Amino acid sequence: MSRSITAAVVTEPGGPFTLQEVELADPGPREVVVEIRGIGLCHTDLAARDGIFGLKYPMVLGHEGSGVVVEVGAQVTTVEPGDHVALSFASCGSCSTCSDGQPAYCVEFGARNYGAGLREDGTSSINRNGAQLTAAFFGQSSFATHALTSEHNVVKVAADVPVELVGPLGCGIQTGAGAVFNSMDCREGESLLVLGAGPVGLAAVMAAVVRNCATIIVSDPDPRRRSLASDLGATATLDPTDGPLMEQVRAVEGAGVDYAFDTTGIPAVVEEALGALAPLGTLGLVGVPHDMAATLSLPIVPAMVAGLTVRGITEGDSDPRTFIPYLIDLYQAGQFPFDRLIATFPFADIESAVQAQQRGDVAKVVLLHNGSAATPSTYETGA
Repeated sequence: MSRSITAAVVTEPGGPFTLQEVELADPGPREVVVEIRGIGLCHTDLAARDGIFGLKYPMVLGHEGSGVVVEVGAQVTTVEPGDHVALSFASCGSCSTCSDGQPAYCVEFGARNYGAGLREDGTSSINRNGAQLTAAFFGQSSFATHALTSEHNVVKVAADVPVELVGPLGCGIQTGAGAVFNSMDCREGESLLVLGAGPVGLAAVMAAVVRNCATIIVSDPDPRRRSLASDLGATATLDPTDGPLMEQVRAVEGAGVDYAFDTTGIPAVVEEALGALAPLGTLGLVGVPHDMAATLSLPIVPAMVAGLTVRGITEGDSDPRTFIPYLIDLYQAGQFPFDRLIATFPFADIESAVQAQQRGDVAKVVLLHNGSAATPSTYETGA
């Protein structure tokens, strides 16, 4: 028997998120129903709202959910009702990359996360007045009071962790941190350039501090974000409007940086970053360009002579079932203060939260349901 829930529904490209009563399907054998306590707001949600993935309207988005398990399918073995969980991206769990512990590169990643918005059996997890809505976004569609997700998406967390805040660990935060810990594997004493001081870039900064990188440079036009980056451990910050990126970086690190990490998705910025790399340097890419067909101009001979590496990164090369607990362990040890990025808003104020994040008033929005604790906006705390 389906359950009635409230979800934030988008009915047209770029349209508002409106709270509506909808029906959530019953869990299948390997599915889990989670009562959502908090949901991170990610740029990818807004890109999907605007039509970049070609999903059909109306739709329910949200892919950084967290909360409490309330129902499980008959074959679920890893969680039970009452467990606190973070929700992450969807993967099949059985292809060659999943079997090798690399679910971020699942051969079905696209279909399962932003494909047709349907479950594996071809049905929608959310219906309204008998009609299917596009849902199962990143296997969860957590812009709602409850989410139906696969057991593969669910990561159990300890009850003493603030469950309403851990959702961003399932995507944005793990992407930035994972890029440093896993994808690029930055080492002690090395240098890192982070392009863009949004939540993904700032997660990379915190991870670089854990790795004891000697130089951590952050480039961002917003002085508030540069200040926050410094507070979190950046050793130098740059305003890209002050001059060519390569010149500014080499004024700090003369030979160039060992790693550059782009979160902007702006081709011109990425190409500038290539000129800031030291010999044998690595450029990691996670920023999604506005034009999905955008390309990168790579100077072949200089890249070959310098031995440069350019690599795409999905979800920080993370296996959420092991990586999210690792990040939480660092957080509890005082080494990964991701909560300093977060400003909370009531779920009902989702449109105000979207505007605040797009203006840059806050670093990372988490939407809370009734009963969850709230915090002031990031920059008001001086974080």
